[in-house]
Amino acid sequence: MSPTRSTRTEPEKSTGAAAAASRHPVSRRRLVGAAGAAGAAGLLVGGASGAAAAEALRDAPPAPLTSIGANGVPFHGPHQAGITTPLQAAGHFAAFDLAPGAGRKEAAALLKRWSETARELSEGKAAASGTGSALDAGPASLTVTFGFGRTFFDRTGLAARRPAGLAPLPAFSADALDARRSDGDLWLQIGADDALVAFDALRTLQRRAGDAAVLRWQMSGFNRTPGATDRPRTARNLMGQVDGTNNPRPEDPDFDGHVFVPADAGQEWLAGGSYAVFRRIRMLLDTWDHLSRERQERVIGRRRSDGAPLSGGEETTPVDMNKQLADGSLAIAGDAHVRVAAPESNGGATMLRRSFSYHDGYLDTGDVPVPDAGLLFVAWQADPLKGFVPVQRKLDRGDGLSRFLRHEASGLFAVPGGAREGEYVGQRLLEG
Repeated sequence: MSPTRSTRTEPEKSTGAAAAASRHPVSRRRLVGAAGAAGAAGLLVGGASGAAAAEALRDAPPAPLTSIGANGVPFHGPHQAGITTPLQAAGHFAAFDLAPGAGRKEAAALLKRWSETARELSEGKAAASGTGSALDAGPASLTVTFGFGRTFFDRTGLAARRPAGLAPLPAFSADALDARRSDGDLWLQIGADDALVAFDALRTLQRRAGDAAVLRWQMSGFNRTPGATDRPRTARNLMGQVDGTNNPRPEDPDFDGHVFVPADAGQEWLAGGSYAVFRRIRMLLDTWDHLSRERQERVIGRRRSDGAPLSGGEETTPVDMNKQLADGSLAIAGDAHVRVAAPESNGGATMLRRSFSYHDGYLDTGDVPVPDAGLLFVAWQADPLKGFVPVQRKLDRGDGLSRFLRHEASGLFAVPGGAREGEYVGQRLLEG
């Protein structure tokens, strides 16, 4: 996962209320509260002065958007937004199935509507069919990413153009998958640094599906808000562990080869695109919390405090898989997560993990309620048969962390390359 962004400002010294007011424009929310307070004071002294004060406050210019609200991510480009975009604070995932009788023509019209809506929202514009919840907000780094499931190609008459990478994922022994919350013809990933902006995008896109598609499933997640930490840091998951230290980075020389489909892969519409593996992974948090901190660290292979490997160094220090402790045991246990998931343990298999945590209340297990919480895991790769599949097979067989996880939903989606100016996502497939 990408490090969280951080914005810090130093407080200004105040020399009086008037000076402070001149330096700090009043926000709309504070205007309402201040106007109400001024009005109440005016009633106590006769009303006239209070009304004048309220009128002056109403005429004051609004404060500019903060950097969080003003940040925008371009919709058009060689790759879809939301893959290498820094991880946002709020996320939604949704899958749709084409409605009965809908085919290639209806799918093309839908993707055109959705792409135009996503472009408008990513620019901070209120879409014509918007909910109104984001009318007074900026884009807040909103991204919308579109993907196609295996069944999409059958229902649009494009089975001959279905890429080989969309072969069904194999079954894993730890899977407890709910088919109702898995797969789908069309997949949406929505992210934003403001929860209302993210919700507005989800709701607007769902409404704009019209009669062409019906919602199959939807899940929501969260991450840290930008600026919540003293400096940019790797995200933590709900187990309290630093999660994403060894993610590939865009500046790595082989990044594109691991994450994006090359132009010579035989599917022109998919060039510059990627494959997304989505998994809903419930964490057995009550069981995990009963472990000592030392035991938790042995399961992961890293210190909880700073993410440094148990073989020594700092968070970004390469893990020394061969280091031994004074008693001759391995510093990184044989079933430690960092060992089993490492590229060197999986023939170089690499994925870009870009996940969101979730908490959906509690489950009634018949004994005591347990948290329905965990990870909405998303892994991006150029080929899932060389990325997710071999790594998950290895984890399924020998990962100490797997005892504390339940894989409850799954999906694999082909994500087209980014739309050019004047083009909608998937146009090269649907009109090619």
